[in-house]
Amino acid sequence: MTKLRILAGVFTCCPPGAPGFRGGEDVLGWGLVKQISRFHEVWAITRAEDRAGIEFVLSQEPDSNLHFQYVGLPKFLLPLLRFQGTHQFYYYLWQVKAYLTARALQKKVKFDLFHHITYANDWMVSFIGALLPIPYIRGPGGGAHRTPKGLTNEYPLWGRMWEKVRSLGQWLFRHDPLYLRGQSRALAILVCNQESLSKFPGKWAPKIHQFPVNGVSSEDLESATPDKVAESHFQVLSAGSLIRVKGFGLAIKAFKEFVEKYPQSEFSIVGSGPEETKLQALIQGSHLESTVRLVPAMPRERLLSKMASCDVFLFPSLRDGGGAVVIEAMSVGKPVICLDAGGPGTHINEACGIKISPHSSEDAVHQLAGALERLHQDETLRLELGRAAKDRAHHMYHWDRLGERLMVIYQRALSLSNTN
Repeated sequence: MTKLRILAGVFTCCPPGAPGFRGGEDVLGWGLVKQISRFHEVWAITRAEDRAGIEFVLSQEPDSNLHFQYVGLPKFLLPLLRFQGTHQFYYYLWQVKAYLTARALQKKVKFDLFHHITYANDWMVSFIGALLPIPYIRGPGGGAHRTPKGLTNEYPLWGRMWEKVRSLGQWLFRHDPLYLRGQSRALAILVCNQESLSKFPGKWAPKIHQFPVNGVSSEDLESATPDKVAESHFQVLSAGSLIRVKGFGLAIKAFKEFVEKYPQSEFSIVGSGPEETKLQALIQGSHLESTVRLVPAMPRERLLSKMASCDVFLFPSLRDGGGAVVIEAMSVGKPVICLDAGGPGTHINEACGIKISPHSSEDAVHQLAGALERLHQDETLRLELGRAAKDRAHHMYHWDRLGERLMVIYQRALSLSNTN
């Protein structure tokens, strides 16, 4: 394989465990630039706020194929990153400066290809992809996923209004002339779920590839050892930011229905966030204080160990494009119960978990409780699903496998570029 000079756009890119690590797209940004550097030389343009974490890790694990260009905006704009709606505006401004950086860098390096990685959405323009005259690949991204009909009443009024604003905003961004120019220029577009796949016009279908936004490393798997020797109770686990969209209210209600039949069971939710007080009140109001626990967010390696100790991973997120925790649970051999939507619905099939398609909140609670009962009663099935989940995670979501798949996409895209 000829060694190429790759330019990567990674607004979010911080190594797991490093100072400033936020999870989510940091994992994707870092995971893919490291995979690209296995095969090629890569210059990654990222936000200045990630510099400390990146340089901390590279000082301990140098990578001669990996170079970073840090782009920052005035500090008075940083508060925009705290809120939905305003952080997209911050990113739009950041992209303008990133494009100017990329244009200057292109004159010196003469890149073979540009890959836009993060933000990992499928609806906002990439200025570099649209304007820099070099072969362009975008993704993986998502964004087209929606809260299933019948479950929007899980949100308060302002939450339901935000869902409509979100849809309108995405429609506008998808019709930005620069966005359309970039999508037309792209030699390959990677998307992470079926909803995003269905949003693209038929004329772009030949260059669409389904590709996850989450992965696991060998280091993750080595640290994922059970944190207890044995547990007499049936252990259900969930994890994520304590926000309404994650569906933890549904999970607690479903567990209440389940635990009334099987009292020798426990449910832990690992995470922190603004919904903590409301979830605690729901637990108390349901008289579940002895069986349901909210556990503060913990380092990733500890969470993986906790996953390895549970019997079932329950994740009824209402709208989740990626669902990193689902892949992590799969990688340690745990069956997953989730909604058939977004990333989780893509990751899980009937061989490695149970996914449901409810038509109302009440139906969701009943189906989730039924799935818990089925796995509680059938240990053989539970273990079979867990083994299949681990096999699927190792073959489809290990970062090394993803890196190898990406190189195939690069080769095909550049071959197409050379024939045009």
